[in-house]
Amino acid sequence: MANTKSAIKANRQSIKRRARNLAKKQGYKVAVKEFRKTAPTSPKGAAEMLAQLQQKLDKAAKAGVIKKNKAARLKSKAAKLLAKSSK
Repeated sequence: MANTKSAIKANRQSIKRRARNLAKKQGYKVAVKEFRKTAPTSPKGAAEMLAQLQQKLDKAAKAGVIKKNKAARLKSKAAKLLAKSSK
């Protein structure tokens, strides 16, 4: 347990940040799963979902929840899946 006032505050901040980061992480993971499920069946709906997915990934990368390269990799993979399914 934290002893000093600054350690107590730091603990409080870390709990809030962890909750915020987990929410962002879960948000983009759910979006990726929904996109992968939708893309093969409905390319038009998936095109709209791709824009939302890219936005969530960019926000997660900007916040430091994931690295920029991982966001780029997931966006690229999603775009390839959409291109493949729209043929």
